[in-house]
Amino acid sequence: MTSSRLQQALAAKEQVWGGWVVGPTIIGPEEFAQAGYDYVGFDVQHGYLDDADVALLLRRLEHVPIGTAVRLPSADPAPIGRVLDAGADAVIVAMIESAEQAAAAVAATRYAPAGVRSYGPLRAGLGREPAAHEARVTVLAMIETARGLSALDEICAVAGLSGIYVGPADLALSLGHGPAEAWTAPAVRDAITRIHATAAAAGLITGIHAGASASAKDMAQIGFRMLTLASESQALRRGAADYLREAR
Repeated sequence: MTSSRLQQALAAKEQVWGGWVVGPTIIGPEEFAQAGYDYVGFDVQHGYLDDADVALLLRRLEHVPIGTAVRLPSADPAPIGRVLDAGADAVIVAMIESAEQAAAAVAATRYAPAGVRSYGPLRAGLGREPAAHEARVTVLAMIETARGLSALDEICAVAGLSGIYVGPADLALSLGHGPAEAWTAPAVRDAITRIHATAAAAGLITGIHAGASASAKDMAQIGFRMLTLASESQALRRGAADYLREAR
């Protein structure tokens, strides 16, 4: 069975580095690939995208050498199935707070009798074999609340889950801190470290929405394997400011 580009990158490297897309950009994902990123994430939770937008963007990347992930706001099987049918390598399901929710996320990526995914591949390159479709999918549960943190051991034990992905800003808020304190408040840092250690011990991939390069480097040293950096809008803002400053 052919593995996904994201699975291939994770098999070859200790850390993989990701960009993030929040709007219906045509060139953004290709620029991330050209810059050497391992994957690009599409944000259906907070971005100006829906699963139909993402499906079109994924089709454009069929021959671009970069892995893909899609963050969705819930384990609703319909949008998860659509982005997988369009070729997404991974789904990142937000706000997971229980083993039951994590199991629902896994079920949304599996066909009957193991799950609730409906069969309907859209991309010819994926083939027609259901087992191959399932095998190439990476399923990541987001831990970003105190409730999710309290259920961490049970979530990590869910069969079929590929990994845990940390949302630092929401985690900080849930623990009584501001988003800007996600990297500095001891309680938040301890929680992030605990999430990584618990998930890694369970044999799961650990990922985090790191944002800035300094925090990403710090998280890589802790041992996180998937590290998402800035979004295309943030990268554009930084590059535009640098050009203007240099010109002046």
